[in-house]
Amino acid sequence: MSTVSKPLSGIKVLDISRVLAGPWCGQMLADMGADVIKVERPRSGDDTRHWGPPWLSGCTESAYYLCANRGKRSVTVDMAKPEGQALIKQLAAQSDVLLENFKVGGLKQYGLDYASLKALNPALIYCSITGFGQESPYAHRAGYDFMIQAMGGIMSLTGKPDSEPGGGPVKSGVAFTDIFTGLYAANAVLAALYQRRDTGMGCHIDLALMDVQVGVLANQALNYLTSGQVPQRLGNSHPNIVPYQAFATADGHMIVAVGNDEQFNRFCQVLSLEELSQDARFATNGARVNHRDQLVPLLAAALTQRSTDEWLALFEAVGVPCGPINTLDRVFDDPHVKARGLRQTLPHPQAGNVDLVANPIRINGESISAATAPPGLGEHTEHVLDEIGITAEQRQMLREAGII
Repeated sequence: MSTVSKPLSGIKVLDISRVLAGPWCGQMLADMGADVIKVERPRSGDDTRHWGPPWLSGCTESAYYLCANRGKRSVTVDMAKPEGQALIKQLAAQSDVLLENFKVGGLKQYGLDYASLKALNPALIYCSITGFGQESPYAHRAGYDFMIQAMGGIMSLTGKPDSEPGGGPVKSGVAFTDIFTGLYAANAVLAALYQRRDTGMGCHIDLALMDVQVGVLANQALNYLTSGQVPQRLGNSHPNIVPYQAFATADGHMIVAVGNDEQFNRFCQVLSLEELSQDARFATNGARVNHRDQLVPLLAAALTQRSTDEWLALFEAVGVPCGPINTLDRVFDDPHVKARGLRQTLPHPQAGNVDLVANPIRINGESISAATAPPGLGEHTEHVLDEIGITAEQRQMLREAGII
């Protein structure tokens, strides 16, 4: 999809956030066609540039940095200096959106808080991402994904029960809360842009990692609020559906995701255990949930009799949802992943090429992923400052003073 045909073509985003939640939002907006200017510290840049190994071959870009900065332009500015603050104010005055994830009140000392920039640009949509929001008993605390996963309840639901070997709370294998917060932020920005069409005014978006983590507890939150009973860790089992879990096979493991009673009936037929689907203890999902301790061992014993691939073929033939537990090499070798173009290769000025994960959104059959690689540190400083009227002589003076 060409940049000019993308939904956010013509929108300018000033991204002064760093690490993951804010940059993930900025990458989403860049994929949608926005011109995202990433402001970084001179010489060091975003912390994630140094979060390696692994590193991209031929340069010093970390894999972590590469995952969240596709499609942006990088500008280095020292916002601790008055001259740097003036540059950011000039950029903000010409921007539609600003993304930041500094501690609450941290930007006020620089004159870069919402109230200050709103006075310069009343139409600015200013999105703040913090651990606990602008107003909270914990507003002064820093927020980190791992900590928020613990405080927000998801770790109490993830992992094996304490009574089993290896039991205990477990975090998600990726920064679950940061990524969800980035997605919520992008949605909020889109809503604010839509609202601005009618009002002409910007707004201040206040997003907290803690709020997002609680917000995505989904059915488990309602399990508690509806019943008053605190959900417990079930390993790979599901609290509301049975059988919906991992099972051992003759040569490995597989996932079975039986979503209704008819699927369970077909599942039992393949296992040659038709009598289970007629048993009152197991005939309905509610009954299976209540009697999972009797049912699951019977299914587990049967599933060890064939290999994973054999079971997958048999279950898929009769429409029983199931799947292998793939390692990432198998994920990116999967026919679906290849057909959908989820591995994206883009030209890179130092490495030649860089492999990235494409944005999963497709519009009219085309991927919206940005076509430019994550930028090198300060790669676009000269061009961006030239666009706001900073002359070559002024840029040279700023560079010599360490401002850019």
